[in-house]
Parts: sequence; C-alpha cells; structure tokens
Amino acid sequence: MDIDISHHEDEQVMNSLTAGLRQFNVEHLGNESTQPLTIVARSDDGDVIGGVAGQTIYKNFLINIVWIDAKYRGKGLGEELMQLAEIEAIKRGCLIAQLDTLDFQAPIFYEKLGFSVVGKVPKFSGSPARYFMMKQYS
Repeated sequence: MDIDISHHEDEQVMNSLTAGLRQFNVEHLGNESTQPLTIVARSDDGDVIGGVAGQTIYKNFLINIVWIDAKYRGKGLGEELMQLAEIEAIKRGCLIAQLDTLDFQAPIFYEKLGFSVVGKVPKFSGSPARYFMMKQYS
C-alpha cells in the first residue's frame, strides 16, 4: 500500500473517489439521480454577472455557489436567481435545499429567503464563522 499527499487536485483521483462514494450511496439508498443545476444571469454583452450552481440528489438541492457581481448586488438579482433555482429543484422532486456560507458572505440573505441555520463552526483566529443552512419545501 502507498499513501500519497497531494497539493493539487488530480481529476483522475477525484473521479475515483466520487465513483467509490456513489457506489457506497447506491448500496445504502438505491440508485441516485444526480443532476447539475445552474441558473446564470448575463449582461447584455454576454458576461456572467451572477448565478446559482449546485446539484440535485436524493431529493436534496445542494447549493455549491451563489455569486452576484458587485455592480448588481442589492437589486434583487440574487433573490430572483435563487427562486428560479428552487423552483427547478422542486420540479425535480427535492424536499430540501442546503448550503453553507461564511459570516462575511450572506447568512442574512439566505435567512430572508427562508433558510435556517442547522449548524455552525465558530469564528477562530484566521478563520471566519461558517454557517450550514437548510430550507425545507412544503
């Protein structure tokens, strides 16, 4: 057996790890139907000015990235993109959405959208607080 320490992401290794985890999940939960879900806003010039990206799996909408260009923040674009993403997730059968955010990012924004804090890693020297948030769909 060899054990390696890597300081860069190796796509082949990541694919192997992902395949192994998916197989384990299938053994315990049945077939999964992971689908990417990305909602993107573009300027009139075609530049990306914001978006929501994640995936749906096992009736969960896992939100990985929410970003709005500074020029467009505070104008409702983030809320609109989140609503569109959640509508699509619900159409796919999702019962919850989940995400994590840092204290200087957007926990208040997500709370306004109906997300609740379900876990927190407190702030410590050199690291901001991290909030794990969830929203249940009725």
